[in-house]
Amino acid sequence: MRYPTIQKDPGAFRVRPNLLDYDATCAEFTWDDARRALSGLPRGRGLNIAHEAVDRHASGPDGERQALRFVGTDGTSAAITYAGLAERTNRFAGVLRALGIARGERVFSLVGRVPELYPAVLGTLKHGAVFCPLFSAFGPEPVRLRLQLGDARVLLTTRALYRKKVAPLRGALPGLRHVLLVDAGGSPEPGTLDLAALLRDAPPYGETAPTQPEDMALLHFTSGTTGTPKGAVHVHDAVAAHYATGRFALDLHPEDVYWCTADPGWVTGTSYGIVAPLVHGVTSIVDEAELDVDRWYRILEEQRVTVWYTSPTALRMLMKAGAARAARHDLAALRFVASVGEPLNPEVVLWGREAFGLPVHDNWWQTETGGIMIANLPALPIRPGSMGRPLPGVVAALVVRDDGDRPVLRDGRAVLVTEPDTVGELALRPGWPSMFRGYLGEDERYRRAFAGGWYLTGDLATRDADGYYWFVGRGDDVIKSSGHLIGPFEVESSLMEHEAVAEAAVIGVPDPVAGEVVKAFVELHAGWRPSEELRLDIIGFARRRLGAAVAPRQLDFAASLPRTRSGKILRRLLKARELGLPEGDTSTLEGRA
Repeated sequence: MRYPTIQKDPGAFRVRPNLLDYDATCAEFTWDDARRALSGLPRGRGLNIAHEAVDRHASGPDGERQALRFVGTDGTSAAITYAGLAERTNRFAGVLRALGIARGERVFSLVGRVPELYPAVLGTLKHGAVFCPLFSAFGPEPVRLRLQLGDARVLLTTRALYRKKVAPLRGALPGLRHVLLVDAGGSPEPGTLDLAALLRDAPPYGETAPTQPEDMALLHFTSGTTGTPKGAVHVHDAVAAHYATGRFALDLHPEDVYWCTADPGWVTGTSYGIVAPLVHGVTSIVDEAELDVDRWYRILEEQRVTVWYTSPTALRMLMKAGAARAARHDLAALRFVASVGEPLNPEVVLWGREAFGLPVHDNWWQTETGGIMIANLPALPIRPGSMGRPLPGVVAALVVRDDGDRPVLRDGRAVLVTEPDTVGELALRPGWPSMFRGYLGEDERYRRAFAGGWYLTGDLATRDADGYYWFVGRGDDVIKSSGHLIGPFEVESSLMEHEAVAEAAVIGVPDPVAGEVVKAFVELHAGWRPSEELRLDIIGFARRRLGAAVAPRQLDFAASLPRTRSGKILRRLLKARELGLPEGDTSTLEGRA
């Protein structure tokens, strides 16, 4: 079912949208236009994300404008200006220099939304090093794997997280030279350093490193269905896309108070929780606590948030609590609500009008794209359930796939879907600034992401006659839970480390709040019998290894798992049987003629 289009009245906008004429802007816009809106490093020394996000504001009349406003777990708030943020980023860059960290070396974080994180991200970029955030709910094994794959030199974390998730594995990470504790309190753990003391003693840093547009800046890990997590490489030129998409898709204006609720461990928390709002010179709200319905409404009210970017999971939780909870608060300042992370239910789009007086604008992008590619734009009609239309500068298409789920090529070019409402693989024409430049150390894996002149997203979609795109499903088995991408291979590998588990397969099953949750199917070794006690033990084992956000919430025992003749477990078939869907082609199934 498709819901009626929500029309927009241009005269009803409280703030004139940055993009009013979609067709004209798409026809005229180039990515060089976005680059010209940035200042570049002084004296033509290159381009640096930290300079565009902080220093160019700090040195001008906007230096005393609030850059970040932190809301503590106790509800109190404290702000830092652009000038103050510039000084703190200088100090962190000075710490890295004093520690001997070279340009291009990797600095990781394993913290939540704490004030120390933001100068660390930008100070790392200012120094010319590479920043990589990790989700603090990861278990020890995912943390170790990513630190190892990314060749981490520095890790920023807390005392508790270090003790639980890093210290036991430190011997397996010989390249990790420094662990900086944000809460050492003058007495760091053995093998760690007190960040506060280092910052206090850091010498003045001086000029930002002369980074070039194609220099590596950010490393974001994303999961695939097979193999290890992939480290998507992003460069300083990505800031041009962060600027343009913040302007067009989120409609940021300098006077806005903006709140992105994404965890800093995910790409949204970096691209739109840190970089894009700062590049636009707005004031960003940072809430240190996790989702609580009344707390979130209080923040929207008390902080006078004007632009809010959150996840479908969060919105579904708010909707479950009822619009009456929202009605207790003055949300009159709010003028734009957007959502990302997984497909947004049409019902949530419409519920936004009841709760906030505003519809929710869905948009689509990936870790690999580095920024928003398709969106329900502020001035355009909304089609509830749709991803929206491509942003200016983004060329999207649907590619025909063969029976082997590879693009159909003709004379070296991809064959495109031309009929409306026909399923194809969503593809993007390469060339936008925030496009990933590689998977770290995996050149062949990167090359396979492109074919026939297109970047292949792995997502299946349709496009209607008016150019709106509609998400159909993942072209692979990645599970989306509460906005997090979970790779089955990683979960299955950890399950198989349990002494009772011989084989494991995981799928995503629908959940009314999280979108999907992980369900596992396991074969037991000989001598083990299924029982409720063993089921809970295996789930608990996985939670300790992977963290609650990634580990299975459900688990079934299986006498045997469906496989192809080559031995590959057919997760697709498991999911079809679990959900009562058609099994599709089973000709390659083990034991079939």
